Amino acid sequence: MKHTGIKRAISSLVLVMVWVIFPPPTAAAEFKIEAKAAVLMNGQTGKTLWAQNQDLPLPPASTVKILTALVVLDHSRTNDLVTIPAEAVRVFGSNTKLRAGEKLTAGDLLHAMMLASGNDAAMALALHTAPTVDNFVERMNQKAHRMGAVRSRFVNPTGMPHPQQLTTAHDLVLITKAALQNSELRKIVSSSTYPWTSRAWQGTIKNSNQLLSSYDGAIGVKTGNTREAGYCLVAAAQRDGQTYIAVVLKSGEKSVWQDAMKLLDYGFNT
Repeated sequence: MKHTGIKRAISSLVLVMVWVIFPPPTAAAEFKIEAKAAVLMNGQTGKTLWAQNQDLPLPPASTVKILTALVVLDHSRTNDLVTIPAEAVRVFGSNTKLRAGEKLTAGDLLHAMMLASGNDAAMALALHTAPTVDNFVERMNQKAHRMGAVRSRFVNPTGMPHPQQLTTAHDLVLITKAALQNSELRKIVSSSTYPWTSRAWQGTIKNSNQLLSSYDGAIGVKTGNTREAGYCLVAAAQRDGQTYIAVVLKSGEKSVWQDAMKLLDYGFNT
């Protein structure tokens, strides 16, 4: 009986030491973020390290384009020529001034969509990939569900506001984990700039993701903001072979960057 008591005491001490060295995310993460919902995931293992309202349905804004790009790359190559349809030119929101009938490569349009958040580029890619926008959106939802993003519903490839278009921080981090495993997409989202030539203008497209120039190891992924969604950011970074993915939904114009950096710092520091 004496030995049993000693063993129990040692076991309890070991458990306490493990908890101190490797505390649970909710106990260790004392920092606060402004976002309505957020999550931090280890990009290799898929383990969630920190979360706040990760299953709360919220409008995703242009972070939807991560899934759009994945579906496009399932069916197209980056050197495919895409003829810009009139429907793409008529979209609202951010655009890259595409002209109906001009031809650009899918790679050009993917850069325009992921770096400059061009809604016209997203629509052109969707209609190049599928016969109709509705058909493309159906593929988006099917792919999302196969990745485990079952709490989301997508109704357009651009992220423009729609009352039925909702996702969660957890679903977005699952989608992003898959996106970063695609070498072509990973290269695109980590590009700071991209040379651009179209009928309307030529110059340089700049990535709207500020972390690429301000956070060590940043590799993208996508910004987004609308009045309904607030400021959203899917951020990822890699150091010494470790990758972490942070999703921040419904934050502020300035706090969205701080929120993402706090999450990524937590990943690398623990």
